[in-house]
Amino acid sequence: MRYGISQGAHAIATDAGSTDSGAAYLALGMSKNNRGAVKRDLAILMKAGAEARIPLIVGTSGQAGGDKNVDWTLDIVLEIARELAIEPRIAVLYSEQDKAVLKGKNAAGKIRPLPPLGALEDSTIDACDHIVAVMGPEPYVAALQGGADIILGGRTTDTAVIACYALMKGAPQGASWHAAKIAECGAQCSVERGGAGVLISIGEDGFEAEPLNTSFRCSPQSVSAHMLYENSDPFRLTEPGGVLNVTASVYEQISPRVVKVTGSVWEPMPYTMKLEGAGRGRYQTTMLVGIQDPEVLHRIDEFHDKMLAALYERTRRTIGAAAGDFHISLRMYGWNAVSGDKPPPGTPPPREVGVLFVATADTQEMATQIAKACNPYFFHYPINMDEELPSYGFAFSPADIERGAVYEFKLNHVIETEDPMELVRTRWVDLKQAEAA
Repeated sequence: MRYGISQGAHAIATDAGSTDSGAAYLALGMSKNNRGAVKRDLAILMKAGAEARIPLIVGTSGQAGGDKNVDWTLDIVLEIARELAIEPRIAVLYSEQDKAVLKGKNAAGKIRPLPPLGALEDSTIDACDHIVAVMGPEPYVAALQGGADIILGGRTTDTAVIACYALMKGAPQGASWHAAKIAECGAQCSVERGGAGVLISIGEDGFEAEPLNTSFRCSPQSVSAHMLYENSDPFRLTEPGGVLNVTASVYEQISPRVVKVTGSVWEPMPYTMKLEGAGRGRYQTTMLVGIQDPEVLHRIDEFHDKMLAALYERTRRTIGAAAGDFHISLRMYGWNAVSGDKPPPGTPPPREVGVLFVATADTQEMATQIAKACNPYFFHYPINMDEELPSYGFAFSPADIERGAVYEFKLNHVIETEDPMELVRTRWVDLKQAEAA
């Protein structure tokens, strides 16, 4: 941070969230990150910003960017401000959506699906606990123009958070958006891995990227490669209001640590914002065993299929119709748990596998009852029925672990809007005025 400030940085910007860790963080309005770690990082950024008198811009606050996530982050910021004895003017940008408004937009044909989903039904909107619209840079630009020292944004594209200051200053859109894309993960655009952030300098003819860690360096390959990160097309990146096109971009090593990029183009498009909605589904209970039985490991696909069929049969026989529309899965870790695909013939057997049992039902009680009914088979099911019953290595006792509700993303749609501010609410928290009052 000290190096970046010494080089004349005009703003500190960070993307603080993602959908990578699943729907629970939006549905529950919580962060996956430890509060102490977030406070530590924000304290460093806030202190640097206050001393340099430059704005701190945070996007997708609290992991998922819902209103609860943003307010959680705001509480931390206010606590740090008291400890640092600073009085920033804070803009809080909320992008959580009212369901009635979305239903009206949907009826007017303003919401369309992204693959592989179909047309949006009102029942899907109702099934979401929280829905956010992914913001572009415009609300951040308005907050900067309003004199914000700190901006805490709800759900936002990674790039918009970083591009907003340059766009406000009138920098070229192509260079601003491309620089933001390269900088979204900090020093990940450098040759080395790890470390901290990156300094981007945007001018009339392009931008430069330089790691803040002075022992790191950028190369044309490391910078250009980041266009592949979370992007299916390495040359085009869709954002609210346009597409970044880097087909003609040129990456040049201008010093041992710095790469300059020119030729990036911004192609304006009708303004859309992605909708992300998450809600609670059914309930799960799990059990886990480890297996080293060589006979099982040589016939692992057969074992999986036989045991799964036996577990379904036992559940239907012991619980019956009361189990409802239940589901059981066996995930063979060390074999094919991640993909679910059967390995090709001739794949050598593993030394051991961990078998995760997952029962899904309409209630937590029923998911647990299914697990309890399946417990004897799960721990003792033989590959050869005429042999003594084995005992597999169970990980915990009691064996059944109630996982709680399953949270799912239910929306993968975009909403058309002519006004980028229409679906955003801005709240101002001015500590200096509050102190004066």
